[in-house]
Amino acid sequence: MTALPTLLVLDAEPPPRLGRLTGRARVVHTDEAGLAGLLPGADVLLVWDFASHAVRSAWPGEGPRPGWVHTASAGVDHLMCPELAASDTVVTNARGIFDAPIAEYVAALVLAMAKDLPRTLEFQREREWRHRESRRVAGTRAVVVGSGPIGREIARTLKALGVTAAVVGRVPRTGIHGPDDLDRLLSRADWVIAAAPLTERTRGMFDLRRFGVMQPSACFVNVGRGQLVDEDALVRALEKRWIAGAALDVLTGEPLAADSPLWRVPGLLVSPHMSGDTVGWRDELGAQFVELFERWVAGRPLRNVVDKQRGYVPGH
Repeated sequence: MTALPTLLVLDAEPPPRLGRLTGRARVVHTDEAGLAGLLPGADVLLVWDFASHAVRSAWPGEGPRPGWVHTASAGVDHLMCPELAASDTVVTNARGIFDAPIAEYVAALVLAMAKDLPRTLEFQREREWRHRESRRVAGTRAVVVGSGPIGREIARTLKALGVTAAVVGRVPRTGIHGPDDLDRLLSRADWVIAAAPLTERTRGMFDLRRFGVMQPSACFVNVGRGQLVDEDALVRALEKRWIAGAALDVLTGEPLAADSPLWRVPGLLVSPHMSGDTVGWRDELGAQFVELFERWVAGRPLRNVVDKQRGYVPGH
């Protein structure tokens, strides 16, 4: 009788629904403290707690390692370490789950900033009747930094609002601009959307110089990774009115501390890393993993395979 493969799950609440794997896998649940001790006995690791960095510290230990690691997130920076990157282990991610929800969220932020909705809500709470003029969205320009499926879906959604959207990726190709075009596009954009993965090339790419390139009327949105942005530089750009506004759904430190000055920066909207989290999203993540597991057991090629050197799934 063939032994069942061992699936190790780095848990988070609520845990994944893996009922379809009953009798097909030996499922072992662990927290961060138990991960290192259980890794040698696992065939597959499901990183359900995608906010945890425990894999990076546990992976370099002694003994065998799982041949496949799946993370229930689009980004893989939280788990990648040199030892994992150099290994034969296949890494997959949750590509495809978050594209449309994040694009809708970005569109909502663009509309909210264009129509000055945050101040409307403030004035309503204060019972103040303050008539203002708002901006048209149709006819404006956006640059989306990040040419993966999330970035491309953001561009498509903004185009539906009448926004001319340019996408910038790691390498230029049909319909995608390369990094050499970024500053030129930033200087003309009304909306700058950061949706890139976190790599050594993208870390801190939105710094004081880049904010200085933008128009005074431009607004900046980050739905990629917090570390893409020099937050001190963004605060300075807003306070000096180099740009008109900004929205951060991802931050360098999460959760954002109650005493962080970012809560009080004029023109800055802060949300708790929720742009991709719609009703039922965890069930979608669980179903995606089960489908991948079935492919793995059958010996079929896995989808969403991450290039561990680049830090994302290559392709269109």
